[in-house]
Formats: sequence, structure tokens, C-alpha cells
Amino acid sequence: MFGNFVGANQRIQVEIPSYQQEAEYVWQTIVDIDFFEQKNYSVGLPQGPLIDDLLQKSRNKQLNNDDFVALKLYMRDHVYNESDYLPGKQAIVSKLSLLNDMITQIIAQDRNWHFKTFPKYMVRLTLYGPGGSYNPDDGSILIFTTKKGGFKQYSDPANTIIHEVVHIGIEHSIVQNFNVPHGLKERIVDIFVLLNFEHILPKYKKQPMGDEQLDRLLVEKGDLRNLAKVIETFWQNK
Repeated sequence: MFGNFVGANQRIQVEIPSYQQEAEYVWQTIVDIDFFEQKNYSVGLPQGPLIDDLLQKSRNKQLNNDDFVALKLYMRDHVYNESDYLPGKQAIVSKLSLLNDMITQIIAQDRNWHFKTFPKYMVRLTLYGPGGSYNPDDGSILIFTTKKGGFKQYSDPANTIIHEVVHIGIEHSIVQNFNVPHGLKERIVDIFVLLNFEHILPKYKKQPMGDEQLDRLLVEKGDLRNLAKVIETFWQNK
């Protein structure tokens, strides 16, 4: 009914998930519930006795394939409604021009390291799970939204999406290449976004993660040209 949205020359494609995709994501969230609870993550899940039962089974390591089949049927018959995703999709669509411009600016920059980009980034919505995620191998991004078109952390989805685009861009050449831990990775991404786009993303905030000493080495946009060397030296001296 609603389909995907991608315009000519647009780098972002927005996708409403199928009930099967949401069922698979809800299932994986339930499977990993111990991890999320130990880390105090807030996770969104459908409501109902079946979900409560599956969560308890997961905690007791008793899930089986029949449970997955039951969840898929429950999602199809009692939970999934394609129109629930439309407000979130419309919010992202309204930011496509801004996102396209920011990605174009990143691509055009001169740098001494490789920032991985994709001709198209597939942004898929979800009503469930702990939040957003990214896949650096195919350029896909998963964004948590609500039935009212809200988003976690930022009301403006452009903040979250450009954050994930930068994650994708630095994953192989910076994060994996230098074994960068999670906290420092998040700080690198936040510094990158702020140095490039603070003037057009005024509500974007640096997370309280990673080593603050890195901020002294990346002060101006031009400092990002040698980001790989900066991170290599910084991390080796730790």
C-alpha cells in the first residue's frame, strides 16, 4: 500500500518492514533478552501473554522453532499493521533533501583514508527492539520509531540517520582496522558529525562515551582529513 520511497538522485531509501521482518527482529530481541536486561537496555516488544511466555522461555533457555512459528502467526494476525509505520516514514521523508546534501558533502571531502559509502542507503523502520543499528557491508540502517512518528534520542531522525551513515563509513577503515572499542567509536562518530554538520544539526549532542582527550586532536573539520593517522597514534599511545 505504502511501498518504499526513493527519489531521483536520493541516497536514502525508506522501507516499511513486512510482518515477517518484524517477527524475525522481535524473535532475535527475545532470544537476546538476557543481554539487554543485563545492560539495562530499554527494548520495545509487542504486548500479550504469548510475548510474556516467550520472554520467560528465553530466560530459561527453552525457546524452540515452534515458538518462532507461533510468534510469526501472532505478529501477522494480531500485531502488525502497515499504517503504524507511516508517521515515522513521513518524518524521514521530510528530511531526505537534508540527508542527501550531507552525504554528498561527506563524499566530496578530501581525506587520506577510506570512508565507505553506498549509492543507496536502505533505512528500514521498526517498532521494536533496543534502538537503531547499521550494517557496514550492505549500507542498511534500522531505525526505531513509534506509531506516532517519534524516535529514540532525537526527535529529528536526520540526526540518527547521519550518525549511522558515519558509522558505516568508518567501520572498516577505522574501527576494525585499529580495533577501536565501542565507547571510542561512538565518540569518533559524534566528533565527525559535529565538525561537519553542527551548523545544520543544532540539537545533535556528543554522547558521554569514549576518551575525551580525543577532542583535543580533532578540533576543526580539516583535522578529519588525517583521521586514520590520528586514531592510530592516539590508540597506540594508550
